[in-house]
Amino acid sequence: MKVLIVGKGGREHALAWKIAQSFYVDRLFCFPGNAGIAKVAEIPDIKDDSVESLLDFAIRESIDLTVVGPEDYLAKGIVDAFEAKGLTIFGANREAARLESSKAFAKEVMKTAGIPTAAYSTVTDFESGDKVLKSSKYPVVLKADGLAAGKGVIICGTYEEAASELSQMLGGKFKAAGSKVVIEEFLKGEELSLLLLTDGTNVKRLLFSQDHKALEDGDKGLNTGGMGAYTPVKTGTDELYEKVDRTITRPLLAELKKRGINYRGILYIGLMVVDGEPYVLEYNVRFGDPETEPLMFMLVSDIIPYFWAVAGKETSLRGKEENLPLFTTLEALPELVWRSGYGMCVVLASGGYPESYEKGKIISGLDSVGENCVVFHAGTRSDASGNIVTDGGRVLMVTSCGRDIDEAVANTYKNVEKITFDKVYFRHDIAHREQERAK
Repeated sequence: MKVLIVGKGGREHALAWKIAQSFYVDRLFCFPGNAGIAKVAEIPDIKDDSVESLLDFAIRESIDLTVVGPEDYLAKGIVDAFEAKGLTIFGANREAARLESSKAFAKEVMKTAGIPTAAYSTVTDFESGDKVLKSSKYPVVLKADGLAAGKGVIICGTYEEAASELSQMLGGKFKAAGSKVVIEEFLKGEELSLLLLTDGTNVKRLLFSQDHKALEDGDKGLNTGGMGAYTPVKTGTDELYEKVDRTITRPLLAELKKRGINYRGILYIGLMVVDGEPYVLEYNVRFGDPETEPLMFMLVSDIIPYFWAVAGKETSLRGKEENLPLFTTLEALPELVWRSGYGMCVVLASGGYPESYEKGKIISGLDSVGENCVVFHAGTRSDASGNIVTDGGRVLMVTSCGRDIDEAVANTYKNVEKITFDKVYFRHDIAHREQERAK
């Protein structure tokens, strides 16, 4: 079969790397792609990155399955557009994507469904927001309602800080995404990520993972799109998963069905575990980044049958080989199989990220990493001389594994040290909580 991946980051490189290994895939495309993705997938010549241009390419090339990476495409309705033309596509439709594209909508759904989450207020003007802030306990969390590339969540320690941030957010700091702001109670606990494959009724779980969103060691500094991640997490027990399934996942899917929304795709649940009880921090409607990198690295199962089943197809897959097992429903598929031990990734970022940074820095050492390491590209491109250069804030995700968390950390950082570019920046303590637990 022919598969098209939409996107250009580390998440899409990890998906491309995994999909390229599938027994079912004969030809793999990715657009817009990057320098790393070009090693495992074809980068097609498409005039622009609009939904219309991608749809034209998928029809012209007879693409069997499209896999969508970024949330903005889902919010624009790429799934609706492809399905209207009879094409098979993996991802949430426009209505389902509101769980991520509108934090206010997500909170309202959770409140109606009785899903445990932080207390909140939604405001659209400073005067009403200021009243909420003056009666709040601190710290408090401010969230831009719309999509803000992972940077629209601000934790404020004082009223003065919160009032200043609220004024900036409502004043256009995040453009239209901040025209509405959710003011939320701060929950203190351990943050975990849980990704689920769902066809709207049935669910297949991925491993619990933990993302490190803060820029600096010790989980300090500015909020970023993520500076590293690891999987599994010791606190992500079967007992915790059962609580999440009972109190969060099932009530959500049921509430969405009541609203006429059939959720198909990946459901990312950002959790805060407080004294063993899970609360929802946020929902994302796509694979998390950088969680996807260690998850795909550790996944043994062929992912394509799961994507195909989630997309709701009732026809059999065409395989490269005869006598391959064919599945038509998510329920019929076995649970996902994983490598033993731990997988983790460390993000190499451009100096100055997540604020201002320079592009075009030559990257060296990519060919010197060990055989049990994959460097997923996020913000890279090839220049006119054939050099791979930086082309974004988060540049590379160095991903490796180990029999235990200490070995995974040692293996990953050993490879991190082999790669360099001007003003490269990375955290030195990814997976520190798991290492502390191991002691």
